[in-house]
Amino acid sequence: MRGLMMDVQLTIPTILRRAESLFSKKEIVTCLPNRSIHRYTYRDFGRRTKKLAAALHQLGIRRGDRVATLCWNHYQHLEAYFAVPCMGAVMHPLNIRFSADELAYIVNHAEDKIIIVDEVLLPLFEKFKQAINVSAVIVISQSGEPTPGGYLNYEDVVAGGDETRFEPFEGDEHTAAFMCYTSGTTGKPKGILYSHRSIVLHAISMMLTCVGVGITESDVVLPMVPMFHAGAWGLPYNSAFTGATQVFPGPYLDAESLLQLFEAERVTFTGGVPTVLMSILHKLDAHPGRYKLSLRCIALGGSAMPRFLIKAFHERYGIPVLHTWGMTELSPLGTTAVVTSELEQATQEEQYDHATKQGYPVPFLEIRGRNDQGLVPWDGETPGELEVRGPCVAASYYRDTESHSKFTADGWLKTGDIATISPDGCIEIKDRSKDVIKSGGEWVSSVALESALMCHPSVLEAAVIGVPDEKWMERPFAYVVPKEGQTISPAELKEFLTGKFAKFWIPEGYAFIDAIPKTSVGKFLKSALRERYEREGG
Repeated sequence: MRGLMMDVQLTIPTILRRAESLFSKKEIVTCLPNRSIHRYTYRDFGRRTKKLAAALHQLGIRRGDRVATLCWNHYQHLEAYFAVPCMGAVMHPLNIRFSADELAYIVNHAEDKIIIVDEVLLPLFEKFKQAINVSAVIVISQSGEPTPGGYLNYEDVVAGGDETRFEPFEGDEHTAAFMCYTSGTTGKPKGILYSHRSIVLHAISMMLTCVGVGITESDVVLPMVPMFHAGAWGLPYNSAFTGATQVFPGPYLDAESLLQLFEAERVTFTGGVPTVLMSILHKLDAHPGRYKLSLRCIALGGSAMPRFLIKAFHERYGIPVLHTWGMTELSPLGTTAVVTSELEQATQEEQYDHATKQGYPVPFLEIRGRNDQGLVPWDGETPGELEVRGPCVAASYYRDTESHSKFTADGWLKTGDIATISPDGCIEIKDRSKDVIKSGGEWVSSVALESALMCHPSVLEAAVIGVPDEKWMERPFAYVVPKEGQTISPAELKEFLTGKFAKFWIPEGYAFIDAIPKTSVGKFLKSALRERYEREGG
């Protein structure tokens, strides 16, 4: 027997209609490249979005076509975020931190038909434009100078669109809407193709207080995470759905610029990676009392969260930090380290310990772990590779014949993360499967060692890799970046770690370097450190 409910599809046009009709006076704010502030409302945004969609149709974009963007975080990028999927095409942000060769590969692999480029990013685009074949290039002018020959001007394109001819997509909610490519450190980038349904469900999950995010109409949201990385964690869609004010920092993701925007726009919620948060903490500590912040929560993901950061923000500035975990394949939010009713009764130090874990799965996501013996028990001790499934999880990769290797026979995604699961379902990621150190038959967590080293008052960053050892097969080796003006010795670091870990965990080798190499999204690039060790022997 079928239920007697309306069959209304979960599509992005429903988000646009809601934003226009219920939150028409709420603002979208952008810091432009010249550092001036642009403001307009959701009503203005809706009108321009429809004009852009109509204009793209005039330029030959049809349902299923891919439209790429090479842009920073700003209001025009948000217009493309909605215009492209709302007309039934596929939005495809390009990661500007990829190499020119990688970008050419991705554009060709995705078969992008049109690309929208920030004027300030034209030098990057021109490095690979001869290697791709698109029907039009639209430039978002940011200097006021004429658009270079052969390119279309974004504002002219929008002005030429007839919003009355906009036809919102009303098809199957499983239709592709958005595309992202992974920033993996090995092999070619892989394409993840989100559906309208997965985006809407992900946006709904971020509204819920049970996951600790709970974005509402009263929030002012600034995504520190770039819009070209995993859809800015879904924040643009979620914020429009709830009517939250959106603030975009443009190309300015340095601590000073972010703090100025946080204060001026009274930002209440932001999200980004730990490396950015560390720079913000250092700026706050260097200038006590300078900034008046309204932040109710900072969501952090992308890599393990050092305990001292969580503690410092809470105790010095009264700002809770919500540790999250996710993947591009998960749309991308997977888990959050929310404080449960049971944990509310725990000591503050115990709550800090919990906050360093990755936490509980968001609604609709199921989790399990597996090792060589099979599925692992939820005992908080037995490690295994984390596997997930749910309506916001990728089922395969775009045009990738090797997709099957990342999925189990019964359809769960293998995350590549080694984790334990507590009896109440809280996960703690111990390491990436490719980074876990196997010493004398025992696993050593590089993540745990890195977090401990970065608690040392003289250490800015630390990354730990496994290096060959004749007796133990592998031993941990630490690359350490001292804070400016600080000196530190290997013996001091070994002493600092003693008592915190089993003796065989503690690295005997240390190298002091100027910076840890990072991926395009701020994660430690351990493959580069392994190559460095092979060249230099530490």
